[in-house]
Formats: sequence, structure tokens, C-alpha cells
Amino acid sequence: MKPKVQSGEGVILVVDDREDDVLLTKQALVRANVSNPVHIACDGEEAIQYLEGTGKFGNPEEYPLPDLVLLDLNMPKVDGFEVLQWIRSHPVLRNLRTIVLTTSERLNDINRAYELGANSFVVKAPDFKNYCRMMETTMAFWLKLSRAPSLQRPAAMCNT
Repeated sequence: MKPKVQSGEGVILVVDDREDDVLLTKQALVRANVSNPVHIACDGEEAIQYLEGTGKFGNPEEYPLPDLVLLDLNMPKVDGFEVLQWIRSHPVLRNLRTIVLTTSERLNDINRAYELGANSFVVKAPDFKNYCRMMETTMAFWLKLSRAPSLQRPAAMCNT
């Protein structure tokens, strides 16, 4: 049995508009023995609301700041690039570890994501077995081997 990968109670925020991709990611995390709490934002606009602690995400105990964001690029309303740019321009969240997790292999997308401050760019594997391996490797590095910065929402960001 593989050891569980967990960074304290570090929350993972998955930002993806495709329900099947969210389910695939959650299943891959389970197979990778990642026991961290996983929260979902269905598009970029919802991701920003989650990170701000506004709207339905106003309870910081129920929706704590994530330790790691898995961010899709192609989403309605606000795309992943806009979310990434918003995170990096935010004074409190600019150091939030953000991994682009997408089907895109376009060099322009890769370059743009890194220019906007992505910590990593991971292409979703096309089959479940390889997707699980990719997720296991990615999570082992980001949750076990690397350390997260300390982030706290200021009281003004919370909708209490």
C-alpha cells in the first residue's frame, strides 16, 4: 500500500468546467492515495469567488484557502489564463501554488501559462491508467516534497 500524500489539511482546489474531467481527477487523486480535501470550482469566475471567500464560498471554515490549485485553461466566463493572472496580481494570493492541468499541448498555451506565473503545466493523460500515474507523480511532488507558502485571507476578503 502506498503512503497517503497529504500536506497537513492542505486543500486542493480543482478548477474545471467539465464534470467528467472533475470526476476523473477526483478518482485519480483517490488512486494516488491523496487524502487532502478537494474542493471544486466549475469555472474561472467561481474559482475567483472561492479564492476571495465571497458568494456561496463566504464561510472560510467550509471553504479554506487551498494549498494547491489545479487549473484548467479552457472554461466559459473567465478562462484559466485570466484566473492565473488574477491570482498572481493579488497581494495575498500571488504565491499560491497553481498547476495548469489541461488537455492543451499548444506551445503558445504553455508559454503563456508560465509567463503568467504558473508553477507547472501538466497535460492530462489520454487514458485513465496514465492519468492516475501522472496525478500520483504530480501530487507526490507538490504535496509531499515541496512546501507551500503561508497564505491567509484578510478579514476584508471574507464574506462573514
